[in-house]
Amino acid sequence: MVGRRSSFLSPRPFDSGREITINGVTTVTQESIHATAVRLRSNIQQVIVGKDDVIDLALVALLCEGHVLIEDVPGIGKTTLAKAIARSLDCTFKRIQFTPDLLPSDVTGISYFNQKEQMFEFRAGPIFAQVVLADEINRATPRTQSALLEAMQERQVTVDGQSMPLARPFLVLATQNPIELEGTFPLPEAQVDRFLLRIRLGYPDVDEEHQILSRFERDEPLERLQPVVRAVDLIALQSRVRAVRVERSVADYVVNLCRATRAAPGTQLGVSPRGTLALYRAAQALAAIRGREYVLPDDVKTLAPYALPHRIMVDGQSRLRGRKPEDILRDVLERTPVPVDTV
Repeated sequence: MVGRRSSFLSPRPFDSGREITINGVTTVTQESIHATAVRLRSNIQQVIVGKDDVIDLALVALLCEGHVLIEDVPGIGKTTLAKAIARSLDCTFKRIQFTPDLLPSDVTGISYFNQKEQMFEFRAGPIFAQVVLADEINRATPRTQSALLEAMQERQVTVDGQSMPLARPFLVLATQNPIELEGTFPLPEAQVDRFLLRIRLGYPDVDEEHQILSRFERDEPLERLQPVVRAVDLIALQSRVRAVRVERSVADYVVNLCRATRAAPGTQLGVSPRGTLALYRAAQALAAIRGREYVLPDDVKTLAPYALPHRIMVDGQSRLRGRKPEDILRDVLERTPVPVDTV
């Protein structure tokens, strides 16, 4: 369960973000990434109460150009979080309510014959938004779920043999209810593996619930939310994140963690190489929003519970004994040596 009060953003090592301009070329610095993350987080906090760490995880996914799977019960702010992110970035937002009768064309769009123009035209589906909320994704059939695969991985959609790129930034926030399983279709491993992070929001505590009542008593804060970062600026930050330094010992730590999940007792399927890369990229993004130009082992350990468990499959015997992927990962984290003197 995600904690309610903590935040992944450490105290700012820099007073403000800056961009350095040399010969007319603007260079994004690590300071500007940290300052932008603080600005986005503060803006989203106007709507989302007491979920600082969840907001930071969403920012990590944004900077990595990854996607987020949110597993939690209805009514705790999943849709509000997605809308707040879209408004903070001045990005287009679409919500897809997944149901058993939803067709792949309802997601991607269709080509239809325009009788007036006497030609075929393409009507884009909701996947062409920059921030997409795939609500209750496990209620759609596997055929419809697979319509998201190409969009999430390749950032393009192919309809009638024609490939069309999606706008950047592109973020899919998918939700599923872990309690109601009747009439649902579990996501295939290939689909789950394409989510950078899996998170849970959790219920607010007493004080936070009172804050929600007070904040939403007279109006809707989401309607007043203003953009604080341009989409084009976010794209520049995404490119800069990949320049965050990862020492060989830390890279070895990432690889060793992921490889250990494949050989751990009770594991049927361990973390894939895509998962190894996801943890590596996420650690770079977390270091950047913390204002550092290098990754620490603590960044890796912080993100492992969100980037790896949904990529681990427990075997039948261990599942019957109540063992979960999180248990396997906890054991792996305890057994894998942590590098020291990495900076």
